[in-house]
Amino acid sequence: MIDEQKKLEIAERSAELFMKSGIKSVTMDDLARHLGMSKKTIYKFFKDKKELVRTIIMLNVAEDKKVCLETEQTAENAIDQMILIAKFISSSFTAVHSSVFYDLQKYHKDAWDIMDEHKSVFVRSHIEKNIERGIQEGLYRSDIKSDIIAVAYIASMDTIFNGVSFRNKQYSVSDIFVEIIRFLIRGITNETGLEYLKKRIKQEKNV
Repeated sequence: MIDEQKKLEIAERSAELFMKSGIKSVTMDDLARHLGMSKKTIYKFFKDKKELVRTIIMLNVAEDKKVCLETEQTAENAIDQMILIAKFISSSFTAVHSSVFYDLQKYHKDAWDIMDEHKSVFVRSHIEKNIERGIQEGLYRSDIKSDIIAVAYIASMDTIFNGVSFRNKQYSVSDIFVEIIRFLIRGITNETGLEYLKKRIKQEKNV
């Protein structure tokens, strides 16, 4: 019987190395040294590197869904919800190596497809619901077409993931994401929402 807790630990600690160094450049020997165990032990839980990467992406997607649904319930309003999600994703991207998303697309398409479907289905639906909430709360412009904004949000994520637009590495993935989210929220808020956003950002800076 597979020790599921051990399998989860291997996946989570392997993800740390992949995020730090890239996926393609990390060998199974590298992982074994990082984990302090033999390759034989790793292969007891994962038949190959592709399965390990796919498992990591599935875990990340599950965590993302969990956080999104939790913030939907606990956030004070739609803007607060967007900020909380942005903080979570930004923290997740903080130490991500610039080659990770390229490696996923080129060498681990099955794992990439899982993440891509997550964006195009769950994330899109979540953004649309957030926009409808913001309109009802009187914080977003009433003339917004939520489906268009949701698609634009997904497109902005793809801009980060393709690694082409910011090749000079002047900014981290986290920095880029935060700026895109600020741009998006400012574009959809009305005057009331913008005042709340300014207050919320000021609170964040004072924490």
